[in-house]
Amino acid sequence: MEVSLYDSLDGQVALVTGATRGIGKAIADGLVDHGAMVYAGARDPADVTATDRRAVELDVTDDAEMAAAVDRIGEEAGCLDVLVNNAGVMDSREPLDAMPTDVVDRTFDTNLRGPTVLTKQALPLLLDRPGGRVVNVSSGLGAITERQSGGTPAYRISKTGLNGLTRYLDGEYAGEGLLANSVCPGYVQTDMTEQSAPRTPEKGAETPVWLARFRPDAPSGRFWRDREPKPW
Repeated sequence: MEVSLYDSLDGQVALVTGATRGIGKAIADGLVDHGAMVYAGARDPADVTATDRRAVELDVTDDAEMAAAVDRIGEEAGCLDVLVNNAGVMDSREPLDAMPTDVVDRTFDTNLRGPTVLTKQALPLLLDRPGGRVVNVSSGLGAITERQSGGTPAYRISKTGLNGLTRYLDGEYAGEGLLANSVCPGYVQTDMTEQSAPRTPEKGAETPVWLARFRPDAPSGRFWRDREPKPW
């Protein structure tokens, strides 16, 4: 699909959660390659070893750390152009009647509450100039146009909720210049998939990085895979 893209992100600032490995690291790599100043969110900043990005302590289940990360970006960079809500966990894969409640809580806290609260805290910076982007790394397992059977209920429901966050952000803030999109990176070789998937993290990161390059007149409020809109 042809959309209006920034050729370079020079002078722009991005925050990527869960940026130490897998898809998150590959997204951070891609944004650095396009010239962005990248803040790489990590529960342990020492895990961010690349010197071409700024490590920021960021556990998306910790409200104080999320607030501190956004405050630091505001103080150091003075702006935030792109927020990539990538950090996520898989549940324990049982059907709902067998899943421990603490697994449901942990999955929702990481995959849905965390991105919602972090986005809330980042909105003043994202809305400070037209064209701020929120990229929510979701999953086809959260699509409500398909039957959500086969276990992993907390993960599926959390991703459905993340898609709901995308639609809300588009509906509420598009008039203020915000672009919000969800993306399914595909079945990617990560710790979550136990490295059994066919896609590399680099392939999974291609569409999230592409979405992060959207210009202010590009589409918003959609669910994407492989640079094409998909049913929710």
